[in-house]
Amino acid sequence: MGAGDLLPEVKARLFNNIFICRRCKARIRADPTKVREGKVRCRRCGSKNLRPKKQVISLVGGSSGGK
Repeated sequence: MGAGDLLPEVKARLFNNIFICRRCKARIRADPTKVREGKVRCRRCGSKNLRPKKQVISLVGGSSGGK
């Protein structure tokens, strides 16, 4: 099940305005414009280096086994 299979409301809750700290991997919900301007810090380690949460998309359907 990938991100494309989710309902729009669920997808918005899980991925919109969610950022991950590159140093300590903490999740932070913040406005993207403030993150780009460097106004948002990680509350755990204080870093400003944040990335958007990845949306896992399954490219292959079916089982994961090759046999």
